[in-house]
Amino acid sequence: MGYYSENYRETFGSILKELDTALGSVDPESVERLVDAILDADQVFFVGVGRVLLSLQAIAKRLAHLGIRTHYVGEITEPAITSADLLIVGSGSGSTLFPLGIAKKAKAAGARVVHIGSNPQSEMKDVAEFMVRIPVRTKNYLDDEIDSVQPMTSLFEQSLLLLGDTVAKMIIDKNEMDMKSLWKYHANLE
Repeated sequence: MGYYSENYRETFGSILKELDTALGSVDPESVERLVDAILDADQVFFVGVGRVLLSLQAIAKRLAHLGIRTHYVGEITEPAITSADLLIVGSGSGSTLFPLGIAKKAKAAGARVVHIGSNPQSEMKDVAEFMVRIPVRTKNYLDDEIDSVQPMTSLFEQSLLLLGDTVAKMIIDKNEMDMKSLWKYHANLE
C-alpha cells in the first residue's frame, strides 16, 4: 500500500474531529437568531469570496429547496436588496474587502446584515446586526481560534457549509416539512 491509502482514514478522521470541535463551539443562540432572520426575510442574499462563496452558494441552493427566496451577490439575475431582506456575509477574518463593502451597501439600503465568521473584533462588527461565530483558524491567527491541520481556511469553509446544512435541517424539522415534497423546489431541467 502507498502513502495515500495508508493515511486516508487517519487524515479524514482528523478533519472530522476538527469539524466536530468547530461546530460544537458555535453558540446555539446565535444560530437561532440566524434562523429567525432567514425566516423573517423576504429574500436572503449571500456574499463571500473564494471557497467561502462556494459554501455560501451551496447554502443558498439548499435554502431555496425549502422555498426560501435566495440569491448570491453577483449572480446575473440578482434583484435589488430592500429593507425587507437579509444579507448573510461569510468572511472568516471579517475584513475581506468585497464582502465588507457589500455589507455596508446592504445596511445603507436598510437590509439586515448578519456576519458568519471567526473574528468578532473585525470591522464587520460595526456593520452586522449580529455574528454567528465559527471560532476557527483564519489568516489572523487569533489566540482563541481553533487550530487546524488543514491548509489555510479549509476548516472555516467546511464548517460554514455544514452549519448551513444544519440550519436547513432544523428548519425542516421545526416546520415538519415533508422531505419528499421538497423536490418540487429542485431544478428539473437536468
